[in-house]
Amino acid sequence: MSVGVALRGLHAHGVRTAICLALAFTLGGCAMLPTFLGGSPPPAKPAELPPNPNLLGVRQAWTVRLGPVQIPLSVQVHGTEVTVASSDGKVALLDAASGAQRWRTSVEAPLSAGVGSDGRTAAVITRSNELVALSGGQILWREKLPAQSHTAPLVAGGRVFVLAGDRSVAAHDGATGRKLWTQQRPGEPLVLRQNGVLLAVGDTLVVGQGGRLAGLNPANGSIRWEAPIGVTRGTNDVERLIDLVGPVSRVGASVCARAFQAAVGCIDTARGTATWTRPAKGAEGVHGDDQQLFGTESNGTVMAWRRSDGERVWSTDRLALRGLSAPLSAGRSLIIGDSFGFVHVLSREDGSLLTRLTTDGSAIAAAPVLAGNTVVVVTRTGGVFGFVPQ
Repeated sequence: MSVGVALRGLHAHGVRTAICLALAFTLGGCAMLPTFLGGSPPPAKPAELPPNPNLLGVRQAWTVRLGPVQIPLSVQVHGTEVTVASSDGKVALLDAASGAQRWRTSVEAPLSAGVGSDGRTAAVITRSNELVALSGGQILWREKLPAQSHTAPLVAGGRVFVLAGDRSVAAHDGATGRKLWTQQRPGEPLVLRQNGVLLAVGDTLVVGQGGRLAGLNPANGSIRWEAPIGVTRGTNDVERLIDLVGPVSRVGASVCARAFQAAVGCIDTARGTATWTRPAKGAEGVHGDDQQLFGTESNGTVMAWRRSDGERVWSTDRLALRGLSAPLSAGRSLIIGDSFGFVHVLSREDGSLLTRLTTDGSAIAAAPVLAGNTVVVVTRTGGVFGFVPQ
C-alpha cells in the first residue's frame, strides 16, 4: 500500500492513526502511532448521551431505503425535492414532504461521488471515472474523465462542472456531455477522499483548490481571484496535506469553508479577499446564516463563530468523540448527525440539547439538509429519513 492510496481513503475519524498506519506500511514503523497499539490504555470513549429532554417536537414523517452509502455524498435540495445517490449506483429524486419517489434508477456502476443536480438534470461520477448525467430517471449521456473525483458534480447554467482529484476543473455541456474547457493547476500529490468545494456564486464558479478558494470564469475556466483559507505546513507530503472540504455556508457573496484539519474562514467572493480565518481542527464542512457560522471538530466539539469577524461565540464538548457530521443550521436549531445513527438537535444560542432523533443505527452519511419544512438525513446503510416539526 502506498502512502497516497492510504491517504485518499481518509475520513473525519482517526486521521492521525490513519496517517501513521500508512507510514508504517511503507517505512516499517511510525513513532507517532497511538500508545494503545502497544498495550497502553484504549482510546477515550465517546461521550455518553444524557436523557432526551424532548424540548422540541419533531417526528419522523417517512423513510425510504436506497442503498449503502460509502462515498462522499452531497444531498441536493431544490424546493421541496431532494436528489440522493448510493454507492452501488442508485439515484433517486424524492418529494421531501412525503418521501414519494419522483423517479429512481441505476447507472449500473458503483459511484465515487454523487450527486449534483439543478432540479432537472442530475449527475454522478463512477469509480471507472465516468461522468453520468440523468433526467427524469433516464441516462442522458456518459463522458469519460481523465482522473477520479470524490466531489459531487455541480449542475448549473446548462453545464456540468467537475472538480477532479488532481485538482483540475472541467466544464461539460449539460445536453451532450461534450467537454468545453479544462483548467489544470499544479497541486500537492495527496488528496482527500471527501467532498471538495464547488459552487456557483452569481456569474462566478467558486472552487476549492488545495487550501485556497478560487473564483473562475465559468465560460472558459480563467481565474478571476484566489483567496487562502488554510496554509500548508510541514516538511513532507503528509504534513502538508490540505484541502477545502464541503459543505460550505453561503450568504450572498460571503462563502465560508473549512480547510481540512487547519482552519475555517470566510471569503468575500465579490472582492476575492478573505474576510477572516481562524485555526480549527475539523474534517467536515460548515453551515450557518448571516449571523453565525457552525462547525464540528474532529474531537466532537461543536463550535459557533461570529460570521462578521470569526470571533468564537460558544463551543460544547457534549458530543465528544461521537464522529459528527457537518451541521445544518435551521431556525433556532443546529442539527448534527453522528456515527451511531443519532441526530442531535441543539440550540443555536448555546449548543444545549433540544431533542435527539434516531435513525437505523448506522452512521449518518452526509450533513442533514432542509427541504421545505423537512429535515432529510441519509445513513451509511442506505436509509433516507424525513423529519418534520410537530
